[in-house]
Amino acid sequence: MFDYMTLRFIWWAILGLLLVGFAVFDGFDLGVAMLHPFVAKKDVERRVLINAIGPVWEGNQVWFILGGGAAFAAWPPLYAASFSGFYLAMLLVLLGLILRPVAITFRGKREEPRWRETWDWLFFISGAAPSLLFGVAFGNLFLGVPYHFDSTLRLEYEGGLLGLLRPFALLCGLVSVTMLVMQGAAWLSGKAAGEIAARARRIGAVAALLLVMLFLGAGLWIATGIDGYRIASQIDASGPSNPFGKDVVVGAGDWLLNYARQPLVALAPLAALLGALGAAILLAIGSRFAILASSVSVAGVVTTGGFSLFPFLMPSSSHPSQSLTVWDASSSQSTLGLMLVAVVFFLPIILAYTSWVYWVLRGPVTETAIEKGEDHYY
Repeated sequence: MFDYMTLRFIWWAILGLLLVGFAVFDGFDLGVAMLHPFVAKKDVERRVLINAIGPVWEGNQVWFILGGGAAFAAWPPLYAASFSGFYLAMLLVLLGLILRPVAITFRGKREEPRWRETWDWLFFISGAAPSLLFGVAFGNLFLGVPYHFDSTLRLEYEGGLLGLLRPFALLCGLVSVTMLVMQGAAWLSGKAAGEIAARARRIGAVAALLLVMLFLGAGLWIATGIDGYRIASQIDASGPSNPFGKDVVVGAGDWLLNYARQPLVALAPLAALLGALGAAILLAIGSRFAILASSVSVAGVVTTGGFSLFPFLMPSSSHPSQSLTVWDASSSQSTLGLMLVAVVFFLPIILAYTSWVYWVLRGPVTETAIEKGEDHYY
């Protein structure tokens, strides 16, 4: 079995993989919801968009559940700190995710235009609100979250919901929104047809270019206007999980130190930028392969954040030396080892099943098929 330090690093990578999986797969669900009022002009077109994600959106949320489960089991202090610090934001995200199936189901219960229009806008909110808040939460990690532990390691949070809505965090929220709009448009580019796909491609190409500009702007802001965190003392990467066992200093440009130490991690932001540019081009020319370029960009954006923060999981702005890191916020070695065995067994099954579902459900959703009622359609 792996040593404690290696297990901690592996579980950091697994958590990142689950976040990437959620952003790529459920990301196009959220993107389609945000595009719904602007891409679909008629009721049958709106039904096309809903049916483009209808068979898979529930399965895509598995990545979110797995991510929360991994944080709970592998990183208990991180789970406690994040759900305390981001409690109201998390509640709004969950309400948005719950609103999605409600809107999908209830819009078809009555045929009155006002009834369906109301649920269509609620469907839009179910995509826009979580997308924005995910980015805001991620941005606050770079700024630091106001929390600390008392002498008995009980967490005390010192902020509130409005304190999360800082300018840089809102910029990260816009990065998240444009990224997922691009992902949703790329999905519709291959899953829809005709004018619906054409409208989605136009909006998606613009969103991809906006993502490039916003992503570069956020990077420049981090490099020049935000102090990063750095461990200034020796830390035992195989020692017990105790956030008091280190000294952390805050300094300009410290969030970029990992790129100097390990130049290969620069491939992550490069993938984010080139993937978005590639998606913009492929969407503009009408290629169905835009979803591949868009997914590369989404993965690049998420991994850029992870590589920049490493080894920090959740920095503390009020008590920097109590920040949670990969080396002092994990479960025990035996717990991480046992869970790794389960992941090695079950994750390939999940990936194989997901691949099979997408293969079976391949092909476009058309207005003609919905109007003819050839199968069950929302």
